[in-house]
Amino acid sequence: MQYTLHQLKVFLKVVEKLSVTKAAEELHLTQPAVSIQLKNLQNQFEIPLMEVIGRQVHITDFGLDVAESSKRILGEVQQIKSKTLAYKGLLVGQLKLSIVSTGKYVMPYFLSSFIKAHPGIDLKMDVTNKSKVLESLSKNEVDFALVSVLPETLPFKRVELMQNKLFLVRKSEDEKSKSSFDGKSLERIPLIYREKGSATRQAMEQYISKLNVVQNKSLELTSNEAVKQAVLAGLGYSIMPLIGIKNELDNKELQIVPMKGLPIQTTWNLIWPEGKKLSPVAQAYLKYLEAEKEVIIQDSFRWYEKY
Repeated sequence: MQYTLHQLKVFLKVVEKLSVTKAAEELHLTQPAVSIQLKNLQNQFEIPLMEVIGRQVHITDFGLDVAESSKRILGEVQQIKSKTLAYKGLLVGQLKLSIVSTGKYVMPYFLSSFIKAHPGIDLKMDVTNKSKVLESLSKNEVDFALVSVLPETLPFKRVELMQNKLFLVRKSEDEKSKSSFDGKSLERIPLIYREKGSATRQAMEQYISKLNVVQNKSLELTSNEAVKQAVLAGLGYSIMPLIGIKNELDNKELQIVPMKGLPIQTTWNLIWPEGKKLSPVAQAYLKYLEAEKEVIIQDSFRWYEKY
């Protein structure tokens, strides 16, 4: 048999997600590339690994057995890698993070140099909504979580990273349309929300509630990127984190609508449960942030201050 470690890794991700599309997204591959790897792996077995019924992926019993073996094989390979680096005196292990979806515009900048300096570290970062982030944290499934709204019931420790600002935005129009809005103005336009459980949704709802706005029409979408595309298409207005719309503002595709009480200002926090015993990798990362946080902000987010 000639199957490769890459084929096993791709197959495991499909087993985990039960979706070729979702597996491709997480692996940063195209869907055809994932399909080719699956086909090349399947060609080495006479028994099917998976079946597609309708559009749903089903893993066969044989496929589940192969997945378990693949997990062990890849785990052993990772152990060899870790032991090799440890013998060289390098930091090895996993760094596991769960971050809210808009945090994907923030967190990579606070990780890049650290990961490059420590090739023995395996980064696992789940990008999801606030509810699922806090669930992962409470179950002790991750080292750290990135949030802009702090949990109310879970005792935690934190490191403040940077400010988070949310503005009312719309598709860019002519200059005369840049006048400010008020609560009554919002009653006349469609508002686009994130899904329930999102910190952005929570902040937007709290703001709208204070204005006593009676909405005639609203849309709900499940990602910040989807909301942004809907606003760009002219489907409505939304309150969005500044961090995710820099390019669209620079290109004059989106327009900030001045409005009393905006921007909403919160803080990006890296948090972990109080009393958690941090791994050597996690401890090293905290030391890195303490030393480099301000430099990262100045180098990567200086633009933020003009808004």
